[in-house]
Amino acid sequence: MKHIFITGISTEVGKTVASAIVTEALQADYWKPVQAGDLDNSDSHKVQRLISNTKTVIHPNSYALRTPMSPHGAAEIDGLTIDVKQIQPPKTDNHLVIEGAGGLLVPLNDTDTIFDLILPEYRVIVVSRHYLGSINHTLLTLGALQSKGFEPGIIFSGDEHQTTESIILKKTGARFFGRINEETKFDQPTIKKYAALFREALLAW
Repeated sequence: MKHIFITGISTEVGKTVASAIVTEALQADYWKPVQAGDLDNSDSHKVQRLISNTKTVIHPNSYALRTPMSPHGAAEIDGLTIDVKQIQPPKTDNHLVIEGAGGLLVPLNDTDTIFDLILPEYRVIVVSRHYLGSINHTLLTLGALQSKGFEPGIIFSGDEHQTTESIILKKTGARFFGRINEETKFDQPTIKKYAALFREALLAW
């Protein structure tokens, strides 16, 4: 079974929507190891609302922190230190979609980052959203993963920007799974539509 880690080039680039689509496409389980802020409307809650299959299990966070900021800072406010040894993937016989927090180098404590949660056997998908500077952020993220032996895939989020997407794919050779366009709203039918578009490529990966 596949363990697919979904990271982004920054925050607010569409990781949760992408996670919901991949979860729905594979009818996978979902796990967000570290949630910082919005505990009453967390990313786990959002994914649960967006998917429509009955097979997915939403696994609890290893750390649920109250403040919406970098996990190391949110943990300090909560009076604790994140211990990556306590962040263990849930046992499941299903595919597992794992959603990171922010980008790869978001700190969890004084020494560990989100990158340290990505085990060697994981598949990794990078969500890239177009903005001034996003090419640099995307190439840095994909390059960091490739330097550690990963062969990451990419999902573009937002309206098409052909020259940006073309240069990123040429320079990195990353596997392109598709694009999540700007939508009036993201709801179960929309997620189901994208899941159908991405399913074949995800299953073949």
